[in-house]
Amino acid sequence: MQRRILAAQLARAGYKVLEAATGEEAMQICASAPVDLILSDWVMPGMSGLDFCRAFRAMPRDGYGYFILLTSKTEKGEVAQGLQSGADDFLAKPVNGDELRARLAAGERILRMEAELKAKNRLVSATLDELQRVYDSVGRDLCEAQKLQQSLLKERHRSFGSAEVSLLLRPSGHVGGDLVGYFPINARRVGLFGIDVSGHGITSALMTARLAGYLSGSSPEQNIALVQTEYGIYDARPPHELAAYLNSLVLEEMQTESYFTLIYADVDLINGKVEMVQAGHPHPAVQRADGTVEYLGRGGLPVGLIEGAEFDSFFTTLQPGDRLFLMSDGITEAEDQRGTLLGETGLREIMVRSAALRGEAFLESLMWDLNAFAGGDLGDDVSAVFFEYDGAKENVG
Repeated sequence: MQRRILAAQLARAGYKVLEAATGEEAMQICASAPVDLILSDWVMPGMSGLDFCRAFRAMPRDGYGYFILLTSKTEKGEVAQGLQSGADDFLAKPVNGDELRARLAAGERILRMEAELKAKNRLVSATLDELQRVYDSVGRDLCEAQKLQQSLLKERHRSFGSAEVSLLLRPSGHVGGDLVGYFPINARRVGLFGIDVSGHGITSALMTARLAGYLSGSSPEQNIALVQTEYGIYDARPPHELAAYLNSLVLEEMQTESYFTLIYADVDLINGKVEMVQAGHPHPAVQRADGTVEYLGRGGLPVGLIEGAEFDSFFTTLQPGDRLFLMSDGITEAEDQRGTLLGETGLREIMVRSAALRGEAFLESLMWDLNAFAGGDLGDDVSAVFFEYDGAKENVG
């Protein structure tokens, strides 16, 4: 009788009501139709209300079902038992109409919140899936960009007969803003350069790609460091003029907010004379044949920072057995676990220890020492040009 009275009240309130005389019948209804709200007596023939509640909670469902137990039990232990079985609320018998409507309204609020949460979760999940697809696509593009940037160093080691050049380029991420290289000026001179573009990532990498074209070793007619004489042969701009030309090029034609540091050396392979310009780049190091290390240059302004900036050339002479090392600040500003910089002193110690190593073996040893110093966490791009002068030979390649 009570079940029929409740069913009539709920129907008048606008609910679609399905009745069951036992817990077993109720389970069959729940298995065949999506049920949102359940009113169940605690004591029923056969399956009890607690057993029905536990069985209902064990059923696979798309959404939540709000379960109210009708009971005359008021002991705290019995209420706790009902909650542990999965009940959401309790309604005392005999049922009061106002209290019934209030309990059902509370259940509906819970169900609406659960539905909204599921919808938001679906949206978040779909958004995360899309972000993952975008991230994967960007990752693939960055891997290709890394290959392209590394391809700018077509020849990492080259012999010029009286000297050898080795290059090091290790970006801190997929792509970086460092660039190193060399190019023949003529039969007896070679140009060496190191560049560090401000910032990291794609913007700086695009800048390095453009600069690599300006200092091409394979196309002298495109290399802005070279000028063709009236006799049809190539000569080089003085280093300070090259820096000034690049400065005006960046500010007037590239229309970019990026700037870069530069070290450029014009080396005579016959007599060992070197003319250099330093534009905000770390001081170049010369390691003499006896193993001692000295630093050259006075710093200078970065390229592309100030319109009309002036740059000065400076000179040194290499003797047979001397080595010239042009490095980025990713080397001298490497930090150990306490935040201490390697600095010029630390680099000098590494170079002295590695004085017997040549070419790529020297650079690999340097990277090992840097990683050991920084605990494997190099936060910046690392690049270098390592020039070893053996003295003039009869044939210069």
